[in-house]
Amino acid sequence: MNPTEADPLFNRFKAAFASGRVPLGTWLMSGSASTAEALGHAGFDWLVIDMEHVPIEFRDTWQLLQAIGCTGAMPVVRLAANDPVLVKRALDMGAPTLMFPFVQNADDARRAVAAAKYPPHGTRGYAAMHRGSRYGTWTAYGTEANRATACIMQLETPEAIGQLDEIAAVPGVDAVFVGPGDLSAALGQIGNLKDAHVQDLIHDAARRARAAGVPIGIVGPTPEMVESFVKAGYGFVAIASDLGMMMRQANAFLATMKGTEAVGTSGGPY
Repeated sequence: MNPTEADPLFNRFKAAFASGRVPLGTWLMSGSASTAEALGHAGFDWLVIDMEHVPIEFRDTWQLLQAIGCTGAMPVVRLAANDPVLVKRALDMGAPTLMFPFVQNADDARRAVAAAKYPPHGTRGYAAMHRGSRYGTWTAYGTEANRATACIMQLETPEAIGQLDEIAAVPGVDAVFVGPGDLSAALGQIGNLKDAHVQDLIHDAARRARAAGVPIGIVGPTPEMVESFVKAGYGFVAIASDLGMMMRQANAFLATMKGTEAVGTSGGPY
């Protein structure tokens, strides 16, 4: 760890946005601390602790944050909902970066940022002793935490992508993230990320985010699709999930040994 990263004010995800490179992540769906730690050591830049679609509770999140902290990866906690109580608990647990699901408009984004920031910039409740404040040893936590926290707004419908510019302009929004699975469902093409209308909106979101000067991310099931997202202008990307990668490789091994065709799996978190 270099001296900059040792500074509690240093948010590595924010720094990665400004680095000019494209950080590569994956979703954590197994809830296993050892799997999270292994993927961090494997070389992923960021790992999403998914509290929305996975039975990961706050004690699990706490342990996953500890495991990821032993590696070079950056943790991102995707909350189950845009709820101030969930936000407060995740931040007190030491989550440096939050992803808010199903942000539809600027009002949703403002509520999310307010929940993540202490007054006067927000409404987050204060406690002095927790993992976020390094158990009270980060004495300036109350006045510095706002700058150390990153907020990512997830856009999952055509309506949300239509509001991208307004969402990105909300003070405290550090990035936006397209959820292609829910987007495909909203367009009547559930799970079909290759659909022309889905692809048009994915590319339009990237163009508009670049024009607005806000980092934009996305997740895809295969390296080929994720590479296409990077070429379209996405600045941070995730590929599949821990369970998706495991199942794909397990199916390939079984198909080879049994002389059968591999069972298909998207590998994605959606």
